[in-house]
Amino acid sequence: MALLDNLIDAVVSKVAGDQANVISQFLKDNGGVSGLAEKFQNGGAGEVFSSWVGTGDNKAIAADAMSRILGSAQVQKIAQSLGLDTNQAADLMAQFLPQVIDKLTPDAKVEPNPEAQLPIA
Repeated sequence: MALLDNLIDAVVSKVAGDQANVISQFLKDNGGVSGLAEKFQNGGAGEVFSSWVGTGDNKAIAADAMSRILGSAQVQKIAQSLGLDTNQAADLMAQFLPQVIDKLTPDAKVEPNPEAQLPIA
């Protein structure tokens, strides 16, 4: 997983600059791209997320939709990490997350989360 974590960190750093550490941790905490794909699908925004993975234009997402999909606790955690209010954090995620997901999926595929496939001991 260290290689995947390093890749996520490098891509996020290139896209998000100063916010890279927070967004990288957010991705890791949510099961990477595949975990987020599931969250967006369950939140009714699977088509939007798919546009970020695909090779076409990335569809925009409103900050309030981002908050609804991620959940208020997750947005609050991001806000605290960045020293922002929750509205600013949701705006930031709506701005950067589409770009990050786009860069993390150059083959227009969401790879399954390897941790999700480990047998429970």
